[in-house]
Amino acid sequence: MKVDRRSLMIGGGLALGAAGSGLAQGRGDAAASGMAGGVQPDLMIDLWPGGAPGMPAVAPAETVRERSSDPAITDRALLHVAGPRLAVFRARNPNGAAMLVMPGGGYSWVVIDKEGYEIGPWLAERGVSAFVLFYRLPQDGWAAGADVALSDAQRAMRLIRHRAADFEVDPARVGAMGFSAGGHVCADLATRFAARTYAPVDVADKQVARPFLAAPIYPVVSMYRPDAHEGSRRNLIGESPHAAAERLHSPQAQVTPACPPCFLVHAEDDAVVPVENSILLRHAWRAQGLAVDTHLFMQGGHGFGLRRAVGKPVAVWPTLFAEWAVKQGLMQA
Repeated sequence: MKVDRRSLMIGGGLALGAAGSGLAQGRGDAAASGMAGGVQPDLMIDLWPGGAPGMPAVAPAETVRERSSDPAITDRALLHVAGPRLAVFRARNPNGAAMLVMPGGGYSWVVIDKEGYEIGPWLAERGVSAFVLFYRLPQDGWAAGADVALSDAQRAMRLIRHRAADFEVDPARVGAMGFSAGGHVCADLATRFAARTYAPVDVADKQVARPFLAAPIYPVVSMYRPDAHEGSRRNLIGESPHAAAERLHSPQAQVTPACPPCFLVHAEDDAVVPVENSILLRHAWRAQGLAVDTHLFMQGGHGFGLRRAVGKPVAVWPTLFAEWAVKQGLMQA
């Protein structure tokens, strides 16, 4: 696993978890985790005992890329995920709820900080244990193909529930939140949670994968042009996909009455992922008579997360989510 020089200088990291226990063994070795940085999770958990299934002939070589030009701000991306895992931020005063968090990255990489290590502590401070998912990427050649990130999300939900007692979590109150392409993973999980995307590997896979609630934030949703985010579409289903693939991987076409309540946020001036993606998902949820809370902002752009929303009207989205989460029973007032 390669780590850029700046990441090595920032600080130590956590090693990947031992497959047998699923718990990370802290070594103070940035190269072991590829996640050196100022904010660190409480521990790392490997998703799959013995390694992820369907490894390509040439294993992906994980790389951390620092994208920030500001030395005071870390903005890293994890490329070529070979060891899918959960970064755990334990709730300081747990209320029994948990959230699976899926950062974005256009299915080219998985963002570490902006939509992961910043969101995790925010949830933990509000009583919700956060599990940030570093999921595999479809263009790396995994056997599961376009379903590989969904496989990791399903496995993560089941593993969190299986180990709920370890984290003081109520297995019935595990939600999902995702950003951009991670919002697509979130919406995919919320609609296709029961799809068989991998063969069960242990007792954890007896758990259900349906999230208690779903919060896709400025999500990639549609694989149909002109609304599709071209990079995510290409990485997920290829340059010239069959119509069946476009439909299967467009969550708005997969909504059923069994889907959980949904919370949507998008900026109308998003020049990366058109706001129509959230609107399509809202219409699909409503068509099934499902609960959906939607917030559209005139300005905000794309990828605002927490830090880039400051000073803009969209900065209110975390408060709106928290208020909705209280009503849903995820958070406490």
